[in-house]
Amino acid sequence: MCCGDVLHLSESKCKSCNHVTSTDDVEDWVFHQLENTTHLLHGVVHSNGYGHLLRVNGREGGSRILSGYHIMDFWDRLCKILGVRKVSVMDVSKKYGLEYRLLHAISKGHPWYGEWGYEFGAGSFALTLDAYKMAVENLSSLQLSILLSRGQESCTRLQDMISYYQSLAERKLVNIRDLFCFLMSLIHDAHKSPSRVDDVACKKRHISTSAAVFCSWSATDVERVEEAIFRVLRAVSGSNWVNWRLLRGAVFKVAPPELLDYCLGKLGGKLATDGIVVKARCNPDSGALEYRLEPGGGSTGETTACSDSSISNCSSVENLLQDLRYMYESLLHPQTMVNYDPQVTRNIAISSAEKLLDCKHFVKNYKVENMSSIANPFAVCLSCQVELIDESEEFTTNLPPELITLPPYATVSDLKLEVSKAFQEVYLMFRRFQGEELVGFGGVDDSTQVKLLLGSTESVRVRGRCLGKNGLSRYRMERGVERWTVDCSCGAKDDDGERMMACDICGVWQHTRCSGIKDSDSVPSKFVCQRCRNSNRNTKASGHCKDETVAVGSGKSLTAPFDVR
Repeated sequence: MCCGDVLHLSESKCKSCNHVTSTDDVEDWVFHQLENTTHLLHGVVHSNGYGHLLRVNGREGGSRILSGYHIMDFWDRLCKILGVRKVSVMDVSKKYGLEYRLLHAISKGHPWYGEWGYEFGAGSFALTLDAYKMAVENLSSLQLSILLSRGQESCTRLQDMISYYQSLAERKLVNIRDLFCFLMSLIHDAHKSPSRVDDVACKKRHISTSAAVFCSWSATDVERVEEAIFRVLRAVSGSNWVNWRLLRGAVFKVAPPELLDYCLGKLGGKLATDGIVVKARCNPDSGALEYRLEPGGGSTGETTACSDSSISNCSSVENLLQDLRYMYESLLHPQTMVNYDPQVTRNIAISSAEKLLDCKHFVKNYKVENMSSIANPFAVCLSCQVELIDESEEFTTNLPPELITLPPYATVSDLKLEVSKAFQEVYLMFRRFQGEELVGFGGVDDSTQVKLLLGSTESVRVRGRCLGKNGLSRYRMERGVERWTVDCSCGAKDDDGERMMACDICGVWQHTRCSGIKDSDSVPSKFVCQRCRNSNRNTKASGHCKDETVAVGSGKSLTAPFDVR
């Protein structure tokens, strides 16, 4: 650890420098591993079957071979093989530089980890499961029609971009979920086969001449539309480009929409009678198709080929990702969301986006409690919890039950022995625990068979005590030995990993954001909560802050939606 040589945890002395390794050295090394960002996969599984998925780094994280999906598949299989009971994950991952928990919630209705069964665990700022589901629905079902201009002469880049992808999709894109699902599918296809995406992009932009044979319109119909389009393009001054959406709107009374799309799709490279040719391109900013007239030069085939190349390039992975980032910032991110009417709808959208960003904790329950009974149908399998005599409930309230497997004719004495052994092996604070009685069955003889006593009951509580000086006060939940009192205006009653500060008078903690302090701002030297201000108390001590990276007590913590000893 000091000189660079590998030192196994079973060794106490480095062979190179003779450094004697202390418990603190080992603990520091372990927690240093938790912060190592180079790990492709880092998870922790405690001996009670509860664990935390800490890090997944796929190709975006530097992996040359494995994607995030490959790594998660491996992790999920590993958890099943190990008999893991429950795993938590804090989803702060980003993809394409975007918060993936927001992007994936809109396109899939659940976080990325939901593909492997991870569900809502706990929300910051007192966010509930119902509020999370409502936020997903409100934002993802936002209609695209309210974002598009209605009778306006000029269109924004966002409106052009939405219309462009609506024209590419085979089915109608109605809401934000449809739009992002389609764009994500294009990006996925572009990674797998770029030529396939180019074909999609060109599908509505270029139709071969032979396809006209199968059209239901006559050549006269096509010529009529093309003449109307040429009149509009000739009316444009100078070398200005005309957006395809505006061009289509200018001639919408001439023919049905299907015929207009057909003619616009084969317009690039079209040669007029006076030698003028139509030039087509993709706008470098919005990605929308644009047209203008240019003097004829070269064959029609050469010009058309150039137009097709320009159109194909619009659907490159780089351009698709640029469009994704732009639409994410414009439609999803609460701080950069566009201004659109009605204002009440925008307020709902911003509030929903903030809720989805505030939801980071997700949990998967593997539900493997009865595996032993499947392996041995004649065994007695019980879910056992413990409680301590003459001790407060805080030491046992949040302990998960342990699965105890007994032979068919096991007695109450055997049950107490197995429960004591199980909790001694799992928890350091219970290494001297001895079970003394079954709760609800006081006075029962130890020789009584468990099967006859409990019948079909599948769970039981065992009351006992820890013998000798075991230092119970040293072992608490992962948040440390200090007692925190959280009572925030948002409704939070516990530490949720967000930045908090304590009132200098009452000592109660609350979120800085809920107190009107931005995360980018420093904490004031003195802070008095609203309740204390209302009671006209005097402020004295200096303020102190708990950031999400700071733990209580020991200085090291793993924030999780459930408590693990």
